[in-house]
Amino acid sequence: MQETIAAISTPFGEGAIAVIRLSGPESAAVADRVFRSKRSLADLPARMQQLGTIFDPTGVLDEVLLTVFRAPASYTGEEMVEIACHGGILVTRRILALLLENGARPAGPGEFTQRAFLNGKMDLTQAEAVMDLIRAQTDLGLRAATEQLEGRLGERIRAIREALLNLLAHTEAFIDFPEEDIDPDTGAALQARLDEVARHLALLLETADQGRVLREGLRTVIYGAPNVGKSSLLNRLLGQERAIVSEIPGTTRDTIEEVVNLRGIPVRLVDTAGVREAECAIEREGIARTLRHIERADLVLHVVDASQPRTEPVDPAHLLVLNKIDLGEDASWSGQDGVRISCVEGGGLEPLLGAIFERAMGSSMVGGNCAVAINARHQACLKTAAQFTRAATEALKQGLSAEFIALELRSALDAVGDVVGRVETDDLLGKIFSTFCLGK
Repeated sequence: MQETIAAISTPFGEGAIAVIRLSGPESAAVADRVFRSKRSLADLPARMQQLGTIFDPTGVLDEVLLTVFRAPASYTGEEMVEIACHGGILVTRRILALLLENGARPAGPGEFTQRAFLNGKMDLTQAEAVMDLIRAQTDLGLRAATEQLEGRLGERIRAIREALLNLLAHTEAFIDFPEEDIDPDTGAALQARLDEVARHLALLLETADQGRVLREGLRTVIYGAPNVGKSSLLNRLLGQERAIVSEIPGTTRDTIEEVVNLRGIPVRLVDTAGVREAECAIEREGIARTLRHIERADLVLHVVDASQPRTEPVDPAHLLVLNKIDLGEDASWSGQDGVRISCVEGGGLEPLLGAIFERAMGSSMVGGNCAVAINARHQACLKTAAQFTRAATEALKQGLSAEFIALELRSALDAVGDVVGRVETDDLLGKIFSTFCLGK
């Protein structure tokens, strides 16, 4: 029989209210051993809160509100109990300890959501979206997590899986029952169906970088020579005086990192030491750190002083920021692509934000439409599926027998199924749910 688990589901610390959850067949029985009220839990209607007290051997511990959720109409699909108590650190720990003494065991990280998945309350993409929802740093990240929690990604995966399943079923029927005169559906027709599957896989794979940015942030390095306005740009983007600004070259010796919400994406800004011939060991180390940060950056903002003659090359992979346009632009910068700003007057910041957003999310995302953004695990599965789909296409082009095509289609089907948990393993589930917080 499935064990009954318990955990504190609200963040650690003091608050007005804390929530303790139980899930499993003995949830109500365990709660009934420590809860006293005018109404028995056995008679309490589902989802109706009941006021009562929690008792320990010394007497009344706390006055609480208790709610029973009957299986299968609960978050986990099992019988559940939620206890809303006062939010002190000691009282919540004491109540949890009482529940554990009376038959429950401590829940592991993500175990409530894992049980919801195993009981068919959600697919694996929705389960992963729960943690994305909790960790969302911006409105756009929150919206993407909500869309995934509602099953949008799962729907697209299931549509691809259904297309592959139909292809495989038709191909294997042709192999197994040749006497039935089943149309082999080879040649142009089969190629068209394979191309359609490949197209849908490619569309999802294109969102992997967007998903990583929404979950982890866009690591953006502000780079350039001394006194071009790098620290001033950091302060402008943050909306506060975070970095020291001075006319003395080499003021910034170490890197400064801050996270800011730019148009719905978390951007981790890194202000770096100006790159030049270093005059001392400390400045040399600062410049070395700058170069290491550039190697790891998702985006580099190359800041230059547009009022001065051009003296350095521009890497097309970097986003060029021509600062100090309030002083006039030197003729050597004429026709150069880039974003022209003035950190002193604030001009050009909106186009710069738009350019950063487009670099991070792509031009198709400028309208803020982020319904689906896959994570690294999804990406690995879908890449595998795309690889086997291409192999099936090659087998078809080479005129190989239907058995070879079926073999590749079956492998592609398994890889797609891994995304939503159709082909789950204990190791896979353990790795996914171990990243969850306790109580969820």
